[in-house]
Amino acid sequence: MISREESISAKPFVKWVGGKTQLLNEIKNTLPNHFGQKQITYIEPFVGGGAVLFWILQQYPNIERAVINDINQELICTYNEIKNNVESLIAELFKIQSAYIGLTEESRKDFYLSKRSLFNSKHISPIETAALFIFLNKTCFNGLYRVNSKGEFNVPHGKYKNPRICDEDNLIAVSRILQRVDIICGDFAKTKCFAGPYSLYYIDPPYKPLTATSSFTSYAKGGFDDNEQIRLRDFCNDISKKGALFIASNSDPKNIDPKETFFDTIYNKFMIKRVSASRMINSDASGRGSISELMISNVISI
Repeated sequence: MISREESISAKPFVKWVGGKTQLLNEIKNTLPNHFGQKQITYIEPFVGGGAVLFWILQQYPNIERAVINDINQELICTYNEIKNNVESLIAELFKIQSAYIGLTEESRKDFYLSKRSLFNSKHISPIETAALFIFLNKTCFNGLYRVNSKGEFNVPHGKYKNPRICDEDNLIAVSRILQRVDIICGDFAKTKCFAGPYSLYYIDPPYKPLTATSSFTSYAKGGFDDNEQIRLRDFCNDISKKGALFIASNSDPKNIDPKETFFDTIYNKFMIKRVSASRMINSDASGRGSISELMISNVISI
């Protein structure tokens, strides 16, 4: 039995490139006017770090059911372990944190690489997978999640002085929120069956890269190219025909090339607005700044 102070707000338990915390107000303003009054099902086909999920479930008690999905098996394993075995996960994370924090910088790197190798072996229990997923995220370079052509996590060690590997209070809060959530793993198209007149999708796919050095499409083995973006557009068409509402985010290629119309063309049946976000658009820190992102929707009261 979980007995913690329930006033603690749940927030993402991992760092996530492209996280949506800074865009929550824009998403709120895009929601239909009646959103807080109707009983609905909320669906995220690409849950990632869950910033929108945790925010929306705490802001809108009228959401009677939520469904999250992601193709990343280790991420979904972690969500499941937080939902169903959070006390055991906390104990495992405390053990890893205690071993790591007291090491020298060089020993920390060796410890990290050994845990990364163990994580990539796939021969570990779900609790170990979840604990290592969180540990690697909290101690890797920039909180990236990147895999190679073999599907192996390959981000190098970061150099954080005192990383909080086990945030016990937040994990308890997240576990409490996830009791309202169905968790599935696979291709985003698996969530089409939940579409209906009382459903809302928030769709946050791997973004179309703006430059050759800004690609985050190695988030999962196989990538997410333009053909996948078009398949996602077809998915949006299909759920719209079933009466579902959706809000989708993506990069805005016009940041780099004002003549680029890829998304404007494929989503020409829907509403598109450009919102401001702070992002890294190339591998150099000088490439960080405020750029526009796309918010695409079939919501009338946008």
